[in-house]
Amino acid sequence: MTPDWTTLVQAEELAAAPGCAGLAVVDCRHSLADPGAGARDYRDGHVPGAVHADMDRDLSGTAPAGSGAGRHPWPDAADLCRRLGAWGISPRHQVVAYDAGDGAFAARLWFLLQALGHRRVAVLDGGWARWTALGLPQEPSVRMAAAADYPPPTFDAARLLDAVQVQAHLDRGGLLLDARAGERFRGEIEPIDRVAGHVPGATSRPYADNLIDGRFKPAARLRTEFERVLAGRDPADAVAMCGSGVTACHHLLAMAHAGLPGARLYTGSWSGWIEDPARPVAIGGV
Repeated sequence: MTPDWTTLVQAEELAAAPGCAGLAVVDCRHSLADPGAGARDYRDGHVPGAVHADMDRDLSGTAPAGSGAGRHPWPDAADLCRRLGAWGISPRHQVVAYDAGDGAFAARLWFLLQALGHRRVAVLDGGWARWTALGLPQEPSVRMAAAADYPPPTFDAARLLDAVQVQAHLDRGGLLLDARAGERFRGEIEPIDRVAGHVPGATSRPYADNLIDGRFKPAARLRTEFERVLAGRDPADAVAMCGSGVTACHHLLAMAHAGLPGARLYTGSWSGWIEDPARPVAIGGV
């Protein structure tokens, strides 16, 4: 029987389902400092049956400079679906995504599929770090999947915001959660983008606050924390952002795991915001 995992899956559960019909595993390991590291790590060893997704090539699109799309542009739905089909994934599959540990990159694939309407997709809690710590099986060979058909639907546009929509959202009193580390939000350091600071009106909640010992906090604890941040708002009135629309998806996953689904994504995030030098920048804060 094909599993029905929609937010997180534990390593023990995945290990108990090898060869399960309709199960697809995707290795999303990535390094911002070394974009080729994920593919090398995959070749050295991965969860049996997994295919590898490259963050820049497979989980991001292309966009002209100045478009506001940021460092990891949101991909075209048809391009993503062709890639899914090449990996042997169809809309009927249960997909499990994992990365090196904390889920920050795997959550990008989780939300990409969610935005396509693919419900049965989950992130491996603790990722490769926990899988190997438990001594679970590894596969060193590169997996060549049999192609499948993934007819391209459209993304749910209501869950994807650009800079103009984000400003309108803030003007209405909406919540914008910035998933970057606090020192980046405050503008104390900026190791990646050319401008430091944050979108005026944004609220800092580093995605690491969703974790304890490298795994997601219990759902009840996450619900309490996010309800405090929401301050009475509906989860759909929350928009997540980060540096480029990747780690922000960690918040969307954490909220869904907590029973608070429906939050949205600022796809261009900080790197997209600062493409227009006329946009305001705030420094300091919590």
